[in-house]
Amino acid sequence: MLPAMSMTNKELQALVAKARGGRVVRTGFVDGGSLDRRLLDDPELGYRLAGGFPDARLVMLTLYPAHIPEVESGVHVLSITPLGGVPWDEQDLRVQLGRLDLGEEALGDIREVRGSFQVAASSKAASVLLALSDLGGREVTVEEVGETAGKGSKLREVVVPSMRADVVGAKGFGVSRAYFQQGISGGKVRLNGQPVRAGSEVREGDSLSAEGLGRIDFRRVLNETRRGNYKVELEVHR
Repeated sequence: MLPAMSMTNKELQALVAKARGGRVVRTGFVDGGSLDRRLLDDPELGYRLAGGFPDARLVMLTLYPAHIPEVESGVHVLSITPLGGVPWDEQDLRVQLGRLDLGEEALGDIREVRGSFQVAASSKAASVLLALSDLGGREVTVEEVGETAGKGSKLREVVVPSMRADVVGAKGFGVSRAYFQQGISGGKVRLNGQPVRAGSEVREGDSLSAEGLGRIDFRRVLNETRRGNYKVELEVHR
């Protein structure tokens, strides 16, 4: 896996300012965990995050004025099938795609599916890929299979004893607390785009992303139980 492009808060604030000025703006593929979603909480704006897959690590962000009802995601998912010869793995495909000079933010996640590869791509990159019949001297077939982003999202109400990141993350994803703590120790969990500690507190509006599991958006605290626990509403993206 190649290093993902990150987006700083300063860069994101500049895009927000452009959208507030009446423009529709879109990023290339960036690391979804690097986006501070609190900066997107603006009544004058709408936004859309899409990566082509429900649990995509790399996503494209589209920002637009709130009066626009909806915008396209800009993400296309293509199926690339190498024909004949020694089977490729994902790294082989990435090497060949890198030689097309599509741009470092033009391609998102790649998934291997029974000898074929599903590739998330920007509109411009997709048009180039769809025209291919040969890649790295190898015959290939390329077809669009559509975007599946967002279909893995659902609201969950859970009860937690505290707002610690390891507690909320484990409950939200339905894994053990020890397992989630291992992910935190391994640097695979981020809170609003920044590395997180197990004891860090999660608040309303925060976003907790875990590599291989997805993302949790903390919607709100519904109530506090008599035993001092909290019932919270989470939006879980897988």
